[in-house]
Amino acid sequence: MSDALLATYDAVLFDLDGTVYHGSRVIPGAQETVRAAREHGTPVRFVTNNASKAPGEVVDHLTGLGMPADAGEVHTSAQAGVQLLKDRLEPGAEVLVVGTESLAAEVAGAGLKPVRENGDGVRAVVQGHSPDNTWAALAEACLAIRAGALWVACNVDATLPSERGLLPGNGSMVAALRTATDVEPLVAGKPQPLLFETAAKSAGAEHPLVVGDRLDTDIAGAVAAGIDSLVVLSGVATPQQLIEAIPAERATYLAEDLTALTEPGDDLKIGPRPGWSITTENGVLEAAGDGDALDLLRALCHTAWETGVTGLGGDAESRLARA
Repeated sequence: MSDALLATYDAVLFDLDGTVYHGSRVIPGAQETVRAAREHGTPVRFVTNNASKAPGEVVDHLTGLGMPADAGEVHTSAQAGVQLLKDRLEPGAEVLVVGTESLAAEVAGAGLKPVRENGDGVRAVVQGHSPDNTWAALAEACLAIRAGALWVACNVDATLPSERGLLPGNGSMVAALRTATDVEPLVAGKPQPLLFETAAKSAGAEHPLVVGDRLDTDIAGAVAAGIDSLVVLSGVATPQQLIEAIPAERATYLAEDLTALTEPGDDLKIGPRPGWSITTENGVLEAAGDGDALDLLRALCHTAWETGVTGLGGDAESRLARA
């Protein structure tokens, strides 16, 4: 375990949806991996852009999946969003809530007044994911925003991984309001660095590792916070997205899923890999050699990021397809 990736960092900051679970279905090996981190003495934090559940509800969900946790280990975009409101509003200010009752409770807990309808007293709108968000709720928010209310989006994930596949996320609803108001919200969650910085501080970590499945939130947030990251293929990210990743969305390590945390870190790094030779010919990436399939992707990413060539030649494409 001493050479395991998790052993080289002083905390592991896990994304949840698509990284630890898909809705009610745990990702195989997640319980054992989280347990291994705890047994090693590496603090763990659960950092989620999903604002639909309070920390206690997240704890209940994790515990039900075989991963005991406590509320102090959970950091949500709802908490981050409400902190932005608290920093900008007078105590008792009315906040129009588009989201779950747990989000409204966060607002109330910050000394602000949650409401569900627009009115002259509304000073801000906070928007978080809820499966019960309706057109009527968006309409109230639209009126408030167009009247000048501060607009805070807990997160802007376009999709939400579930056991059934990708579903519309809060970002899709945010996009509807953006279109209707011509206003850009303040974004509280990932890819802003606040959630990761707060989680790392709570763990007393100076050298944490982020584990996530989305380039535009998890990995971008880690890059923004100056934190190393492991991108996993158990959720949203695809091989082609990884190859085409912009500098602000490039991970340090790559693995199939979070169970790789118990493997040596050097084996997971994105970079030149044993057994594979990557060249750029005729403006595309070509692969020669033989070896581990994920090592091929790590090597392809490295060359693509170094050269700017992201197209796959026929041989590279077929090898990756067989991976």
